Amino acid sequence: MDIEQKIKEQLGDNAILLYMKGTPDFPQCGFSAQTAQVMKQIGVPFAYFNILEDQELRERLKEYSNWPTYPQLYVKGELIGGCDIIMEMFQSGELEKELKAASEG
Repeated sequence: MDIEQKIKEQLGDNAILLYMKGTPDFPQCGFSAQTAQVMKQIGVPFAYFNILEDQELRERLKEYSNWPTYPQLYVKGELIGGCDIIMEMFQSGELEKELKAASEG
């Protein structure tokens, strides 16, 4: 399986997927830590992938998403954005609505 196919499969298998540095319990950068904390606070189950474990996927995902940094949050296969966008959406209440809708359906 090539890397792009692996990315598509991961996105297809998980309604909410966070590509991050490290894990939600042991993030490896401040932006990933902030994002994981917000996701946990909302309380909706989500999958994650530690991009530090797969250098090829890490580089290819930047091209796939046309987004140069991590973390990257996907909901139903669509890129929501990185830490700044996630924090703005969280503060407005939009993130919680979107995540709850995705987890229910």
